[in-house]
Amino acid sequence: MTDKLASPYRLAVLKLICLQGVVALVAAVIIFFSSGANASLSSLAGGFVAVLPHFVFALYAFRYMGASRANQAYASLKRGNGLKFMLTIVLFALVLKHFPVILLPFFSTYILALFTGLFAPVFFKH
Repeated sequence: MTDKLASPYRLAVLKLICLQGVVALVAAVIIFFSSGANASLSSLAGGFVAVLPHFVFALYAFRYMGASRANQAYASLKRGNGLKFMLTIVLFALVLKHFPVILLPFFSTYILALFTGLFAPVFFKH
């Protein structure tokens, strides 16, 4: 029963995550042709840091649905949000410490991927 309730929301979130990934890839390709391979890799890293935590959050956020599982849904939502926050911090730390990142393409693509979620209703009609 809960899978039937959650499936349209899971599909919408997966579409959003795919759109964020595509936007990050397109940005990386554009940056590759304008600024080179190192800037493009930095751009891809920024997109990865933006998209992966959202995907983990989506896995947790839509585990439980329905009024009879409200407490489980709330706990799963909180756990997913905390994991998303921690994963974002860890990914930022790992990427910035261990890779030679060019900051402008990295943060530009990160912010672009995040803002894609704000404009998703333009692309998807639910």
